[in-house]
Amino acid sequence: MGSPGLLLLSLRLLSCCLIPGLGAASPGSERRLQLVRVQPEFAHSLRTVSPRFLSVALDASLLRTESLDLLRSQKLITLARGLSPGYLRFGGTGADFILFQPNDCSFLPREYGWKSPNTPGDCSNTIPFEVEEYLTYLLVLQTPVILKEKFQQDFTNITISERSMDILNSFANCSGLHLIFGLNALLRKGHAWDSSNAQKLLQYCASRKYNMSWELGNEPNSFRKKAHIKIQGTQLGQDFQHLHSLLHTFRIYNHTGLYGPDIGQPRKRPIITLLKGFLGTGGKVVDAITWHHYYVNGRNASLKDFLSPQVLDSLVLKINQIFQVVAKIVPDKKVWLGETSSAFGGGAPDLSDKYVAGFMWLDKLGLSAKLGIDVVIRQALFGAGYYQLVDRTLDPLPDYWLSLIYKRLVGTKVLNVSAVHRDAASNGTLRVYMHCTNPNSRIYQKGSVTMFALNLSDQDKRILLCCSLFNKTIQFLLQPGDSERGLYSQSVQLNGELLKMVDRKTLPVIKGKALQAGSPIILPAHSYAFYVVQDAKAPACSETASTQSAAV
Repeated sequence: MGSPGLLLLSLRLLSCCLIPGLGAASPGSERRLQLVRVQPEFAHSLRTVSPRFLSVALDASLLRTESLDLLRSQKLITLARGLSPGYLRFGGTGADFILFQPNDCSFLPREYGWKSPNTPGDCSNTIPFEVEEYLTYLLVLQTPVILKEKFQQDFTNITISERSMDILNSFANCSGLHLIFGLNALLRKGHAWDSSNAQKLLQYCASRKYNMSWELGNEPNSFRKKAHIKIQGTQLGQDFQHLHSLLHTFRIYNHTGLYGPDIGQPRKRPIITLLKGFLGTGGKVVDAITWHHYYVNGRNASLKDFLSPQVLDSLVLKINQIFQVVAKIVPDKKVWLGETSSAFGGGAPDLSDKYVAGFMWLDKLGLSAKLGIDVVIRQALFGAGYYQLVDRTLDPLPDYWLSLIYKRLVGTKVLNVSAVHRDAASNGTLRVYMHCTNPNSRIYQKGSVTMFALNLSDQDKRILLCCSLFNKTIQFLLQPGDSERGLYSQSVQLNGELLKMVDRKTLPVIKGKALQAGSPIILPAHSYAFYVVQDAKAPACSETASTQSAAV
């Protein structure tokens, strides 16, 4: 009779794709454990997304406070650098009320030790800790005012100075992010866009040799609601042609990026009509088509929404609607989610900034890449509201840690993978995505794949990878850091260890846990995780990988 080890190995090989996988579950969980068979396709990749696929935004409403000066915080620069390479979009509703004032020299009181950055690349000129504390205190005080403005759609003009542009560009530079600035599209001469203020801004940025890209307008479908202006898609396209020509009058912006039209998600037919009109006249001058998406209304969202497969699946219809229009008019253009998060209106209180928000965020990243979205820009890195990655005291929230680990482990090549539940009633509660592992990790060999999975149910899942026997799998399991708060936790554990910054200049080492050879993958109820399968030997991931912008 053979040894028990050989018998177990033989049974596992026979069971793959035929019967439930072997291996003991955690004590007392046998009754709750559900099997899900995962079938990856390793021969070819579905597509390749941008190295800046996961990107972040800052809301222009920061200009209404002194919060923009927080971009000189060493702590915030460290956190942002962890998410490079990426884009830094400065926009949102407030961008359509920005006026550039070249001679506005506002600055922090001298007693706080502030000095304006001398050069765009000066990353040593950070604000003292006391100033940071004062500014975060102001942000907390002013948040209700900013949120009230969003809810009531009551907007006034905002000025942006040369100094503010210096701060923005310095932050992007020091963080390894590429700045995209949203220009005011509500300035009009009759029906056409008035570019005179934008020209002054461009002249200043060109004089400083700022390497940046541009947008024009934010959610033009809502211009009537927020400014009593109605604009046709064809006119918006002509405005972009105008901006494109204007950019080419500056040598530094001859090959700059131009993105738009940043429409809201296609809930109603007029939005699609506006997009078609825009693409017909301006589609050829933009480098990517941008649109916005939020799953739910932040004012009435529930915990159930954040764990609903149906709510998460609703993104598929929206993406397909956009792609259908783009494919008919400008089929060669890339499509971006130019602004997105869980809930609109500033996010859902006690949900969008908690552990549970990670289900929406991770699923959106997986689904967007699988369906062909090239870049996803998260609203927002920090600021007023509840959907930010970093809280108002500049401490990283669960979605920040999720984003950081995604950046470290997930490469640009998207693989096809399907999950089949043994129990049909549970279909959709385990959601699985797979990419080639980020080649810049410099740890994992060619051919490695990174699978990430979300368990939306209240039962543990046993994941069976068909039809190979993988012995070198590294687990990165993310669970609530506060077990009493559970899904409402504002901290997160990685493989049982609380994630936190080492100091203001140092992020923690992201360490995985090697799973026992031949053991099944157990994903606990209401959790999400990444798995690097080192010995997958995927042909799609074995060829020389395209170089990404920065090492991990």
